[in-house]
Amino acid sequence: MFAAFLAVTVAVALVDWVAVATSNRRLEYVFKPLTMVALIAAAVALPDPASSGARWWIVAGLVCSLAGDVFLMLDDLFVPGLASFLVGHLCYIVALALLGPSMPALALGVVVVVLAAGVVGRIIVRGAGQHDRALTLPVTAYITAISVMVATAIGTAIPFAIAGALLFYLSDACIGWSRFVKEFPQSRMAIITTYHLGQIGLVLALLG
Repeated sequence: MFAAFLAVTVAVALVDWVAVATSNRRLEYVFKPLTMVALIAAAVALPDPASSGARWWIVAGLVCSLAGDVFLMLDDLFVPGLASFLVGHLCYIVALALLGPSMPALALGVVVVVLAAGVVGRIIVRGAGQHDRALTLPVTAYITAISVMVATAIGTAIPFAIAGALLFYLSDACIGWSRFVKEFPQSRMAIITTYHLGQIGLVLALLG
């Protein structure tokens, strides 16, 4: 069942990507959340995860991400969406910690995210503050949470975890940059493809 649900996830995600590419909002409203529903089913159906506890924290993170997707689609409720994804990243941090990160790899992860946050994150936070001063704190908190998630993923040394976390990081960097710094061509496609692939990577990390 896991393979079947994963195949459905990929198929539904592809339809959503087409919807984004063609600016078909009606299709997006159906297939974006449906992608996460299918991925949640895949995570639940995984027969022998590397950690049972990690699986349920991943599922919790996916549910929070689904809520975040819905908030961002409904009249662009950015702050509730941001809060949902922040809680989701906290769930992912616990899940990745249960997969057993090593200190040397974790230290490398910290270096990577400090550099990324110092270069890109700082610009996004400044742009968010210029857009709306009230956004400075929540955006900073969110960048901190996803940075810890990425560092922990690198610490596990699990290829799927690392790839998934970095793709998720890239997706959110694209969101922050296009929203608060400068819009760029095909930003929505870059955001949605890296987002879905990142989420799939985090689920596949449960394979160990």
